[in-house]
Amino acid sequence: MFKLLIVFNRNAGSGKAQQFLPLIKQHLDNKGVACDWLFTESQGHAKTLIAQADLSTYSGVIAAGGDGTLFETVNGLMTHDDHDRKPFGVVPVGTGNAFSRELGLLPSDWEKGLDIILSRQTQSIDLGHVECVDQSFYFLNIIGMGFVVEAGKTTLKIKKLGKISYTLATLWETIKLKKHRIKVTIDDVVIDDDLVFIEVANSRYTGTSFLIAPDAKIDDGLLDVIILEKISRPKILRLFPTIYSGKHVNYKEIQTHQAKKITIETQAPMPLMPDGEFKGTTPVTITCVPSSLQLFS
Repeated sequence: MFKLLIVFNRNAGSGKAQQFLPLIKQHLDNKGVACDWLFTESQGHAKTLIAQADLSTYSGVIAAGGDGTLFETVNGLMTHDDHDRKPFGVVPVGTGNAFSRELGLLPSDWEKGLDIILSRQTQSIDLGHVECVDQSFYFLNIIGMGFVVEAGKTTLKIKKLGKISYTLATLWETIKLKKHRIKVTIDDVVIDDDLVFIEVANSRYTGTSFLIAPDAKIDDGLLDVIILEKISRPKILRLFPTIYSGKHVNYKEIQTHQAKKITIETQAPMPLMPDGEFKGTTPVTITCVPSSLQLFS
């Protein structure tokens, strides 16, 4: 029997996700799919719900929300032993839903997301693993530091504006452009310089439609590293629109690498942003965990 455990975040998409709930339930009823529902009540709740769940009777665990809901659900799944871990599915009803772009899904493509899940086809995908001084966790999509964290904080303040909030926040933070002394070791390559940001990506997109890591693949056993070196404000304003197409990687101030392990050290602890969440600080070790999750695709 095909049965799903669905984690639903009513607050995703600044509360707009709630309007999709009856539509999703009706669609699944029409398809004759058995489901149990878990509703998140606070930040971190999805991880707790899945970590505590008995998954033995389910064919898949589904995250319905934004990238934060996916992040928490995946971290809950990874608390289970390999043989107990169920395939993971995505129903995008959040603001950004960057990871869902890997499945050809845009925000609010809930019906297409369900149809992918109901096809019952899966693929093995990689995760990133993050080890900080005081905590460790996994990420599905991307982890960043520097400029991207500041832009993320600003986005949070104006998130009710919807998808455009990511663009507006990035433009605003460009005005206050800062660089940081950072030492990053990418496998055997060492960079010690003043940098604007570092992004370590498992998948291609961030925000909603920023093609930050155009060569990233979720099943290649590698993480893509994108580094922005010192750059003038006028030039970053010219660079910014090219992120939508991935052509920013052609700028000489952008470095790109692929690696299995990345370590980052800073003079003072700097905050990290995994999958749009604010969690962890430097120093940090980031590794690729190949084929660690089955994804409905």
